[in-house]
Amino acid sequence: MRIVVLSDTHVRSGGTTRFSDAAVALVTAADVVLHCGDVVAPVFLDELRKTGPVFAVLGNNDTELVGVLPDELTLDVEGVCIALVHDAGRAKGRAARLARRFPECNVVVFGHSHIPVNEPGLDGQWLMNPGSATQRRRQPHHTLGVLTVKNGEVVGHEIVIVDRES
Repeated sequence: MRIVVLSDTHVRSGGTTRFSDAAVALVTAADVVLHCGDVVAPVFLDELRKTGPVFAVLGNNDTELVGVLPDELTLDVEGVCIALVHDAGRAKGRAARLARRFPECNVVVFGHSHIPVNEPGLDGQWLMNPGSATQRRRQPHHTLGVLTVKNGEVVGHEIVIVDRES
């Protein structure tokens, strides 16, 4: 199963923010999409849901989605426990903090900083921040995450560059 992980897309109704063709292709081909907050517009969440199952959590800019999205979410995806949260806090101590917060989860995906992270946590837990496919801020590239799950295990995890064409 191929899972696309998004965060911090900040797509506003009537705005100019958009995905690159590469990002659209990955999202369209995904079996599941996870969004770690700052979706911003409910209409964008509806657009994502046209591609297949989407699970999302509330970000600090999701004022229109308060009461619609949870603050955090724990899912079982083909035998792999995945936690979604928007803000995992500062980098120092993050692995221990997330292991305490989600001890049963194999993977914790998060966003907020727009800084891609793809690294081991504690006790076999994997940590991923996909960065942002639309607002790279001070990062060199627009990015998203891809997790591959098979037979109850994470068999692949990568940050994919999805820069827009000029």
